[in-house]
Amino acid sequence: MNRSELVFLYDISYANPNGDPLDENKPRIDEEAELNIVTDVRLKRTIRDYLHDFKNQNIFVKEIEYEPGKIQDAKLRAEDFLLDENGKKMAKKALKLDEMKENMYNNILKNCVDVRLFGGTIPIEKSSSQKSSITLTGPVQFRFGRSLHKVEIKHVKGTGAFASSAGKQQKTFREEYILPYSLINFYGVINENAAKRTLMSENDISLLLEGLWNGTKNLITRSKFGQMPRLLFKVTYNDKNYFIGDLDKKIIIEHDLEDDKKLRSIQELKVNISEMIDVLKANQSKIESISVQCDPSLDLKINESEFKGEKLVENLSNLELPVSRLDL
Repeated sequence: MNRSELVFLYDISYANPNGDPLDENKPRIDEEAELNIVTDVRLKRTIRDYLHDFKNQNIFVKEIEYEPGKIQDAKLRAEDFLLDENGKKMAKKALKLDEMKENMYNNILKNCVDVRLFGGTIPIEKSSSQKSSITLTGPVQFRFGRSLHKVEIKHVKGTGAFASSAGKQQKTFREEYILPYSLINFYGVINENAAKRTLMSENDISLLLEGLWNGTKNLITRSKFGQMPRLLFKVTYNDKNYFIGDLDKKIIIEHDLEDDKKLRSIQELKVNISEMIDVLKANQSKIESISVQCDPSLDLKINESEFKGEKLVENLSNLELPVSRLDL
């Protein structure tokens, strides 16, 4: 396994890609640049939910109610993995603190794909005076996603389906903040050195990519419905520890509108990947493979060539890049 870079583009229409709970759940905005921001935590939640709900994978970071109205904290969740060799729960009193830590470490990595991918800090407590933790640096790291264009928040008011209280005729009012459109650009790195400690496998990476693409497409909550994956690049290098870096910053969009904020659809723009492809060509001797997935209808541009997403592999092959289509 060698170093890889990821670039992932998806868009959202008339929805809220990532609300800020400290600011009326408004979409997160870089106010100076007027760009939409989506946290890496939100993206990882998308991946986790897909792997749990659709791929039957065990996930460490999830809400579990152990009593009515009571949610597990991280310490209790970790104790779910205090298991004997037959997979049965063990009592804390039967083990020393170091033995607990080793047992949980092994079982969490064996069972939880999200920890193998993203790492985590896991508290361990045998008693109030005997505490420790497991700290794992995740081999997969994402930066915050940023829109490729300026955006403008819209405030929407409406009525709810129910009366404000029993016996009343007046319905409740609801307010929400949305973005009419946002094309979001995420950048990530897969670090082969950290992968050794978390035991991340090539199959885990395949699940990660599937979670990125299909997880985004399958979000059905009211605020997230309508998100669509548009473009995914995975560039794997053949030199240990080598990577180009900042591939996401080599992508721009082009459109004929007078203002970015008037964008409402993917059909109104083209994604120009010329600079990214040029730098990949310049570093081709250090690239082992390029794996891609693309929305067939996406308008793309590489220098003077303009084409639909369905022709991406063909166009990259014509440039003699080692490209293949991801099977997602």
